[in-house]
Amino acid sequence: MHYETVPWLTTYTGIKFHFLDPQPEEICIEDIAHALSLTCRFGGHCACMYSVAEHSVRVASQPEILPSSKIAALLHDAEETYIPDIPTPIKHASLEIQRLNSRINRAVKRKFRIERADWATIHRVDKRMLVTETLALDVDTSDWDGKEEPYRHLALGDFGWLPDKAEAAFLFAFGYYNKLFGVGGTAGA
Repeated sequence: MHYETVPWLTTYTGIKFHFLDPQPEEICIEDIAHALSLTCRFGGHCACMYSVAEHSVRVASQPEILPSSKIAALLHDAEETYIPDIPTPIKHASLEIQRLNSRINRAVKRKFRIERADWATIHRVDKRMLVTETLALDVDTSDWDGKEEPYRHLALGDFGWLPDKAEAAFLFAFGYYNKLFGVGGTAGA
């Protein structure tokens, strides 16, 4: 693809991100952490600011997530860095949004070498976290697909970090998991 004709957006760190043909070298963890910390879950239709960054940190921290999949769990919504959080029923109704998300996800997976993560467990934990969040944030998702058991060990009143805390927690988690397990689950990568 000729990049002079491909539309792009400028990221927080100044990178030109070609969202129709995203490349791994256009993706950086600082852009992901910053954008997700300022992106509210549920399209903003919840009781308080609850960022995608906070959600991602919570998903990655759950004990069901294997050490080799912690970074993948942290990055499971990374496409929302470039296409902000769209509520699930709307996302499922738009094939073009699904295609863009898929392209971005492939580039993120290549960048961080997380293609072989335990995605089934990550998706299951994500769904359980969704149910937990709906209880904490008073969001009605009764007509959405499936219902998982919420995480009872999470304090429901502790949701809604400020963006700077969510960004710092996301970057800390990435650094911590990368130091212990490495990008793609290989320590020292």
